[in-house]
Amino acid sequence: MVTGEAQAMLKGTREGIVKHVQPVSIHGQISLDVHFARVEDPDGQREVARLGPEAVAPDLEPGDRISVDYLLGVATRVRRSK
Repeated sequence: MVTGEAQAMLKGTREGIVKHVQPVSIHGQISLDVHFARVEDPDGQREVARLGPEAVAPDLEPGDRISVDYLLGVATRVRRSK
């Protein structure tokens, strides 16, 4: 699940800055909501990617630069940018 304009991206990667990471339990299964802003507009609208913990880089902190991979408009992985 992704909110914001990122839904329009069919396949690719978007750079972002972590604002907040929130664990979510749905029927006992843990997911992570990664709230981020685009690098080109760090104070702009936040986007949210909900993924399983296996698809998110460990120990993300606010301010970390990330790359969010998309396929068919859905976030598939969040990793640290280099």
